Amino acid sequence: MKIAVIGQSLFGQEVYCHLREEGHEVVGVFTVPDKDGKADPLGLKADKDGVPVFKFPRWRARGQALPDVVATYQALGAELNVLPFCSQFIPMEIISAPRHGSIIYHPSLLPRHRGASAINWTLIHGDKKGGFTIFWADDGLDTGDLLLQKECEIFPDDTVSTLYSRFLFPEGVKGMVQAVKLIAEGRAPRLPQPEDGATYEGIQKKETAQINWDQPAEAIHNWIRGNDKVPGAWTEACGQKLTFFSSTLSTEGLVPEGETLPIPGAHRPGVVTGAGLILFGNDDRMLLVKSIQLEDGKMIPASQLFRGADSTGLELTEEDLVTAEAVRGAWKRILPNVVEVEDSTDFFKSGAASLDVVRLVEEVKELCDGLELENEDIYMATTFGDFMQLLVRKMRGDNKESQCVIDHVEKTVNKLTLRMPHQLFIGGAFVDAEGAKTYETINPTDGSVICQVSLAQVSDVDKAVAAAKDAFEHGLWGKISARDRGRLLYRVPPSPSTRPDPTGT
Repeated sequence: MKIAVIGQSLFGQEVYCHLREEGHEVVGVFTVPDKDGKADPLGLKADKDGVPVFKFPRWRARGQALPDVVATYQALGAELNVLPFCSQFIPMEIISAPRHGSIIYHPSLLPRHRGASAINWTLIHGDKKGGFTIFWADDGLDTGDLLLQKECEIFPDDTVSTLYSRFLFPEGVKGMVQAVKLIAEGRAPRLPQPEDGATYEGIQKKETAQINWDQPAEAIHNWIRGNDKVPGAWTEACGQKLTFFSSTLSTEGLVPEGETLPIPGAHRPGVVTGAGLILFGNDDRMLLVKSIQLEDGKMIPASQLFRGADSTGLELTEEDLVTAEAVRGAWKRILPNVVEVEDSTDFFKSGAASLDVVRLVEEVKELCDGLELENEDIYMATTFGDFMQLLVRKMRGDNKESQCVIDHVEKTVNKLTLRMPHQLFIGGAFVDAEGAKTYETINPTDGSVICQVSLAQVSDVDKAVAAAKDAFEHGLWGKISARDRGRLLYRVPPSPSTRPDPTGT
């Protein structure tokens, strides 16, 4: 079938590639004009394939389709328009031109959440089920007949990014290809959308994303995750606008002890803890926020809100400087409008977007022997100088956030001084048991007391289980491939007891 692809983004690129793989002829790609000197991924790929690419800044003027645009489109002879993701308004002269019409991808289960911020509102409303719809375009706003729908479960801590990456993107690409196949085979349904349950919500913008504190913790959590990462749920506190990210209701075992954060309108002040910022709903339930963006745009771990800026920098070795130049080259490729990447160059202020974050993470992995970065690392170190400091710390394995303070017990045995931890290890830190309870550990050879060891209580076990659950669900280790986990384990030096005896005795 002859297809015109109208849209943009990596999603549009994937749909385009899969349609060509299925044997369809893409006669033209219509995408957005270049931004800051960067072509959209869909147009970039089509151009490399020799497919005609058109980048009209607009399709109509004063409510009328532009004649030259319509003529250019009609000359291609498309039999179907496929709109995987399109931010432009396409006139009906184009929509209804092909003999098969036009199909559009929408990231919600229509008729629920019509509008441009459908994923955001799916989470904000706390929907238990999400999904996408492929529908026949008409002159309404997401009101066309249904062709195909697929649904998925929404997890309690899903964000726009996780829901999109886990289901809406990969399954959406497959869904678009399946829809085109049904049309080609003459089996595509046209089911009128029911009006029962239909909703329409406006575009989420920063000015409308302020948190309303007079609601339960779950509703506040849904508001924060529904605005994560764009536009970002915010509140006034500490004399500035704070934007919250990475919210969770998994607070089992967390104790709200730490420095308080007064928040105007909040039921209770927030509490900055080692795990992050604990917030409260008007039902006194807790939620935890792990990342905060300050008013100047800097992203920090929520646990560091009241810490002063760390002015100490690592001195880069010759090897580090070579790596820095390679990484600087990656920044230049991603930021073509930046003449020279200086230490003060800000990744996002130089025109980078969320797609560029993914690209930078992948390029760093290639350049730094498979080093794993989180997208959040880029948001927390936005200037090149800060980014290289973060990168070098990770490569050296001395990330300050991961260092533990250990209260050792020392004992001299056979002319050797042994240093042993004696506390509980919970959530990446050695801590005393509740009530500082301990028990004696005995040397079986002579019955003497070696030291006092923390005696875990039920509450300590609850904290340990909660910390393990959080690490399992949100920690970096589970996201690393088995090959990379093995590589990291081989870098761990053996303990003295496992080293071979060079004397052979």
